[in-house]
Amino acid sequence: MQSTGDALHADAVRLSNDGRYADAQEVLLRIDLTDAEPNLRSRVLGTLGYVAARLGEPERADILCRDALECEGIDPATYALAAGQLGSIAEQRGRFDEADAWLTRAIDVLDADSPEAANLLVNRCLVRIHRRALPEARADVRTAAAIFRAAGLAVDAAQALHNEGYISLLEGDLVGALRDMARARPVAGAVSPVAAAVGDADRAEALREAGSVREAEELLRSAAEIFAAEGMPQARAETELQLAKSLLVHDADEARRVAADAADRFRALDNAAWAARADGIRVLADLRSGAVTESGGRVSAPDRVLEESDVDAVAAELHRHGFRSDAASVRLSFDLWRARQRMPEGARPVRAARVPPTASLDVRLLAHEVRAVRSAARGELGRARRHAAEGLAELESWRAGFGSIDLHTSTAMHGTGLLGAGLDAAVRSERPDVVFEWSERARHAAAQVVPLRPPPDPALARDLAELRMLRSEGPEWQADPRVRALQERVRERQWVDVAASSARARVSVEEVQAALDHETAMLSYVFSGDRLSVLVLTEAGVQLRPMPGWDEVRRMLPGLRSDLDMAASIRGSMGEVVRRSLDARLARLSALLADDAVAAAGTRRIVLTAPGVLSGIPWTMLPAFRGRVTTLAVSASRWVADRGVHPAAAVVRAGFAVGPRTRRGAEEVAVGAAAWGDARVEAAASVGDAIELAGDVDALHIAAHGRHAADNPLFSGLELGDGTLFGYDVDLMPRVPSLVVLSACEGGRSAVRWGEEAIGMSRVWLHAGARSVIAAPVIVADDDACELLGAVHVALAERQAPAEALAAASARTGIVAPFQVHGAGF
Repeated sequence: MQSTGDALHADAVRLSNDGRYADAQEVLLRIDLTDAEPNLRSRVLGTLGYVAARLGEPERADILCRDALECEGIDPATYALAAGQLGSIAEQRGRFDEADAWLTRAIDVLDADSPEAANLLVNRCLVRIHRRALPEARADVRTAAAIFRAAGLAVDAAQALHNEGYISLLEGDLVGALRDMARARPVAGAVSPVAAAVGDADRAEALREAGSVREAEELLRSAAEIFAAEGMPQARAETELQLAKSLLVHDADEARRVAADAADRFRALDNAAWAARADGIRVLADLRSGAVTESGGRVSAPDRVLEESDVDAVAAELHRHGFRSDAASVRLSFDLWRARQRMPEGARPVRAARVPPTASLDVRLLAHEVRAVRSAARGELGRARRHAAEGLAELESWRAGFGSIDLHTSTAMHGTGLLGAGLDAAVRSERPDVVFEWSERARHAAAQVVPLRPPPDPALARDLAELRMLRSEGPEWQADPRVRALQERVRERQWVDVAASSARARVSVEEVQAALDHETAMLSYVFSGDRLSVLVLTEAGVQLRPMPGWDEVRRMLPGLRSDLDMAASIRGSMGEVVRRSLDARLARLSALLADDAVAAAGTRRIVLTAPGVLSGIPWTMLPAFRGRVTTLAVSASRWVADRGVHPAAAVVRAGFAVGPRTRRGAEEVAVGAAAWGDARVEAAASVGDAIELAGDVDALHIAAHGRHAADNPLFSGLELGDGTLFGYDVDLMPRVPSLVVLSACEGGRSAVRWGEEAIGMSRVWLHAGARSVIAAPVIVADDDACELLGAVHVALAERQAPAEALAAASARTGIVAPFQVHGAGF
């Protein structure tokens, strides 16, 4: 029969496993150990030690666990428990050699197939993760998971699967990490708020690697609050350290503050190893003050100037505690800063930091960037480009398996520095062929992957249907916690399930010229961090032209969208005033961006490629492009590939879908359908109707209200009869038409993610397989859309290419609207 002490100890263990450490300690302290049997005494002391460590009393924890080991007469299983707890405490304090030794000693004592041994294997796995011994860590956790499954311990098996996902993350298998963490989460995270917070903190690291930095920070802040409420200072400080690491990407000053707080917490726990990690993040924040922004701004000098001796001291401390990748990151970041400064004559040259073989991808990419920037600083521009290209090749190798456009564009974050270094060295070379090569590296990265469509997923369909229902409940739909959970599930399932089937090759400048003719030229705009240039490519040659008015363009862009929206919404005498103001702004932008380049091209047709910083420009409204046939290509390489099948020849059958509450949507569709004769029309289309129609026609026209979601562009959508057709719906369609016409406000709007990458509904349709999309980035007056798009369909039905049809319709109606053709418009 179980004694009272045994029963209380069992209760305390359950509470501890649920993360309720204060409650567990209270139960343990109620056990009378005066005449307790040795094994019970040892187990109570050992569990008290484990709980004390979690509650921020590492010295007391160490003493309690050593007292547990010294109890005379304990059996091997009890000895192993105390030794394992000493190992766990050492792991938390960053004493990894000691932790590995204690845990291995404990494992060797136990039955190899016992759940107790499996628990210790999981703990040793954590130690080996910190030491970057990842194959050994995976072997431990897989053995543990098999034992848990055989014993019917579903929660423990799920926690082991989560740890295996974390190992995959460190090995660079982002998709595998997300998949395993998602599978483990419903079981492992349901145990308690603490268990959920532990999983969320690890998952946040995966989200950060996927480029979803803001979402990662929300999870980390929430987890840190839970750990603080539960009195878990070590876990709280570790989570704040990861939060500081995420903040480095966009807010170096806040990253420094959070890292400094975490360092103070670690030192209060007498945890020198983890304090060194926090100090490392603080140094990185000092070096990145005012650094790279999501829109691709250049790195500037830090607000705080660090001495090399200070940096070396932090790096040496990290190295001493076994954090070699962190140490390399600190030294490389200092090298990068030094290489970007104008060093005084006679200053000691920057020395190369050593990169350990187990370094993370970001550290390896940083090493390439340091080499590139150092070479550029010496005027060795060719060498700089080679180093940047080598780094980008490594990054693209990692991203090659991602079929999801969402994941591809968000992970571009990792290459921002390398791309900036390469583009800068290319523009400084003043060689048009080199600049074109780097322009295509920037532009084609996310366009090169051809996605492999996954089979239908009923669970995903249910999640999207529920999101549609929630969104229909009103403007505050995002406040519903179910919405966040559903969005996360949809997004991460799409990341995991959409694979890459093949890749499109990047073309050379000669191949582009071969695709041009006497009527067609290409303008490729290139942004290299602090300057804008344009390449003018014709069949006869290539010119590189600087854009000296970039600073003025930058100042004008924020007000452009509001001017366009107001011009579409306001009529009467006030509307005339707004229109004159807009016309003046467009004329000035045309003078700064296009007039000279278009004149140099001298052709009737223009293919445009542009970086993310220019994604809001309504190119067809600029005076330089009026009367010309223009298409806005994702990249030169994609345009060359897609023009092989002429878009006009591909459009034979048209279909139309109308959403609710569109003032002239039914009329617009009736006019457009009349041009075709046998067009399919869904007058009150549901999402299912639109998807079915997309699979059955060559040209799909959707007249509906549209909304752009800047924080997650694939949740942008078109409002249909039963809810929103999301970008995620489009990206999972088994077949899409050759041409898509989006008569929806904001249907062509894009959000800039990291430097070059802009994504919106137009880009999603192109990624899914459409050759061209006609859409507008802003509101279009209903009357203008109805008349202009009706005329477009007349031209399309006459087998004109989409861009030719749009230009002809504008000339016929006299309407100048922000509709433009994306993709291969001719």
